[in-house]
Amino acid sequence: MNKPLRRIAIFCGLLVLALLARDNWIQLVQADELKTDPKNRRVAIARYSQPRGNIIVDGKSITGSTDTKSGDFRYKRTYKNGPMWSPVTGYASQAFGANQLEALNDGILTGDDDRLFFNRTIDMLTGKPQKGGNVVTTLNAKAQKAAFDGLGDKKGAVAAINPKTGAILALASTPSYDPSSFAGNGKSDTAEWSKLQKEQNDEEPMLNRALRQTYPPGSTFKVVTAAAGLESGEYDLDKATDSEDPYKLPDSQTKLGNEGNIPCENATVRNALRYSCNTVFAKMSHKIGNEQMIETANKFGFNDKELDTPVRAAESVYPKDNRPQNAMAGIGQASNRATPLQMAMVASSVANNGALMKPYMVDQLVAPNLNVVEQHKPSEMSRPLSSENAQKLQQGMETVVQKGTGTSAQIPGVTVGGKTGTAQRGENNSENPYAWFISYAKDQDGSVPVAVAVVIEGSDTLRSDIAGGKLAAPVAKGVMKAVLEGKQ
Repeated sequence: MNKPLRRIAIFCGLLVLALLARDNWIQLVQADELKTDPKNRRVAIARYSQPRGNIIVDGKSITGSTDTKSGDFRYKRTYKNGPMWSPVTGYASQAFGANQLEALNDGILTGDDDRLFFNRTIDMLTGKPQKGGNVVTTLNAKAQKAAFDGLGDKKGAVAAINPKTGAILALASTPSYDPSSFAGNGKSDTAEWSKLQKEQNDEEPMLNRALRQTYPPGSTFKVVTAAAGLESGEYDLDKATDSEDPYKLPDSQTKLGNEGNIPCENATVRNALRYSCNTVFAKMSHKIGNEQMIETANKFGFNDKELDTPVRAAESVYPKDNRPQNAMAGIGQASNRATPLQMAMVASSVANNGALMKPYMVDQLVAPNLNVVEQHKPSEMSRPLSSENAQKLQQGMETVVQKGTGTSAQIPGVTVGGKTGTAQRGENNSENPYAWFISYAKDQDGSVPVAVAVVIEGSDTLRSDIAGGKLAAPVAKGVMKAVLEGKQ
């Protein structure tokens, strides 16, 4: 072979090697990146070429898929009672992607999860279309309906937990939205999506208030302060406290009073909970100190930036602060912030004799052939207080419902413990306050199947009538009754 031909042959060989190297690089290194590239329309077409798996509540699907019979994307997501369930499911849209359970379990629902390889292989060999698996939740349909209906046209949220396991039983947020309205990829879907965005809708219907919004917890936080007091050994349930009324905040000339003419001077912890004495718990928080209050709050779940249910919850915050602000934080004001889920965790840990279970709302991931791919195992997060002190605190919370500020949560024949809260809002309390209620209910066998937190952010109620006992407690009562009746 002459020299020029040899050079051409070598050059062509190098080109072939470069092509092979590039081809292998694309297939082995860039495959996942290209597969997930939003501009890769083939992946999207394949994703919507078959029905999506479902999200299950009480053995029934709350989602579905419909054949569009047009366009590249054949199937789109549907939701049964979408506004009620959207705080749980999130959305799956051909145009706008997915969030919450729909996004976190996308591989199972589409059938692309590596754990479904065997199912995909069988489907391929038998010529059947690929199927998605199902997500089995811990939610209780009756409790969810009671929460959603109880909120009605009010702006607010409900979180309910099984204290023994941490299983989330209800997660409601209002105002809400229907994920079906923008599940497709057309002009109407884009229009509906736009209407729901914060820039065009001040009500923020797509905000999951139960998990993602924090509020000053108001007097419901006094349960945490009482727990810190009991754990310190300086306080006991029925022992008089050294508490003046009004109470002058430390390092300040500001005097803190109580709502109405109530017996708070030197009140016991039980009566301070019963009447919701600001003075007792502000001084208790000051006496315990900011460092110890933070430690106790942390054990209940505050200041946790990675609380996954598996949907990530917003961080609830008990702040590092100066002495007067720490006193106010001890009654759920100042920079103290909590999600409804967080306050349900507080009630559940007290109800569970001091053990706080990690909240979760997915029980199983199931393959198309109904084999269980993943089974959740309940786990303990922490023990914020001893069993003895938890039982004392239960007595205090039960007094609140029996003859205190929470009587509207009473259920005949059922032992209910609770704590009301009315949290100041706006500069100098210029806006309507938040109405709170946290509670638990004991079954006849002594078990505690449910703990609830309710916050009412806004309603058409007169300001003078806004109180946790009036607005939030009846909603919690409805949720507790739904769970209890479901056990019978």
